[in-house]
Amino acid sequence: MVGLDESLIAVYRAHGNGESFDYHSHQEYEIYFFHAGSCRYLIHNKIYDLEPGDIILMDGVTLHKPNIRSKSEYVRSVIHFSPAWIKGVLEEMGSMYLLDPFKKLHHCLIRTKENQESNRLEEIVCRLAELRWTTDLQDDYAETEMKVLLLQALISVNRLGKIDSIKLSNNKADKTEHAENIAAYVQTNYMKKLTLDSIAATLNLSKSYVSHVFKEMTGFTVMEYLMGCRLTQVKYLLEMEQSKALKDVAIESGFESVPHFSRYFKKKVGVTAREYRRLRQ
Repeated sequence: MVGLDESLIAVYRAHGNGESFDYHSHQEYEIYFFHAGSCRYLIHNKIYDLEPGDIILMDGVTLHKPNIRSKSEYVRSVIHFSPAWIKGVLEEMGSMYLLDPFKKLHHCLIRTKENQESNRLEEIVCRLAELRWTTDLQDDYAETEMKVLLLQALISVNRLGKIDSIKLSNNKADKTEHAENIAAYVQTNYMKKLTLDSIAATLNLSKSYVSHVFKEMTGFTVMEYLMGCRLTQVKYLLEMEQSKALKDVAIESGFESVPHFSRYFKKKVGVTAREYRRLRQ
């Protein structure tokens, strides 16, 4: 049985002020709700300049990161949940389709313009966060209510996603398009030996422009992004191919040497690759 302590995180209107966030991934699905301030959100090879009321649905595994301008206000709500925790309820109701946006799209942005439905969703998130952090984890009544609230939240975001008036425009600024192209190229070729020179040459851009535009649009360097892609692949291989030798995991993920791979993994994850594999088993 999946325990509540590891299956649900709900935070309502968390405030920030230009802090720095790492590029990251996780196993849980995520509903991200942007309320106020300034945020350029990076997910996989897409870049979104967020507006109040924007909602991002993510499968969690896809690399993502908010990029906040220095000293800017940043207000958001977040729900992380394990699909296994709510699966029984959804199956009983014949409502597994409510997870389709996470499973099939992997990530998507819904621009609500803070409409009536998004206001209802915000009330649900508020109550869910209140319950999650003020009740005993062994309280069956509270856990039942939280599952009902999560079900309501899933219904709400699915309803919001079907409203034609909130679809995003496909028109993008040149800088955004260039940064996305750089990200897409790195995502496809992270296992190869990549340099700023080789990336710039392939995309027919100058080395200085590649470096500058990616840093401006994402908040981190091309090489940091490249290493983040490699680290995600390492985690996948460690968990899904448990008999594969660590040397092979490192090389297939783009690391040129096992010592470098070992140092980088321990620094970023906090445990060795071997320990990580054991924990994920």
